Amino acid sequence: MSKEMSNPPTNQKHQSTVAYTVEQLIAVNPYNPDILPDLENYVNEQVSSQTYSLDANLCLLRLYQFEPARMSTQIVVRILIKALMATPAPDFSLCLFLIPERVQMEEQFKTLIVLSNYLEAINIEGPSLDKIIDYHTANSGWQFEKKEKTGPLIILPCNEFNHPQLKKSASNGVPLDKIARIIPILG
Repeated sequence: MSKEMSNPPTNQKHQSTVAYTVEQLIAVNPYNPDILPDLENYVNEQVSSQTYSLDANLCLLRLYQFEPARMSTQIVVRILIKALMATPAPDFSLCLFLIPERVQMEEQFKTLIVLSNYLEAINIEGPSLDKIIDYHTANSGWQFEKKEKTGPLIILPCNEFNHPQLKKSASNGVPLDKIARIIPILG
């Protein structure tokens, strides 16, 4: 998968090189544990640059299965949040199948699983969905972009929930009440 950039051209050249390198590592030797740090850095880059690569994230989760001692729960949480943002695509379920059950029993993962269940249960279509998107675009700072390959994309504003500099430690978990403030329909 290629990355979509919204950065100035000077940074774009450097970051597209990084994306190509990560994709090349995945294509050449996806089960090499030496690429773990590169893939973890790439997950952090996806969070900060608001991009997404399911292939790279699944590769990292598979490597964690072979190297459970090297698993970073903070990185796994970030992968799951990015996959959850791709709903209604089945990315969250694909990622969840690669995470050990003992890890899924931690509170922060339980919260994400509950949120996933809520998102799957919501069936908003047509004018109702348009009203929700229009409301949040006008009042909450959301940006709505239509992508050809991946479908519609909602970009949340930089705030305490998704901005890397303001984000609280992911190891503290993501309480459902904070998520409900982001998505008012859950509140």
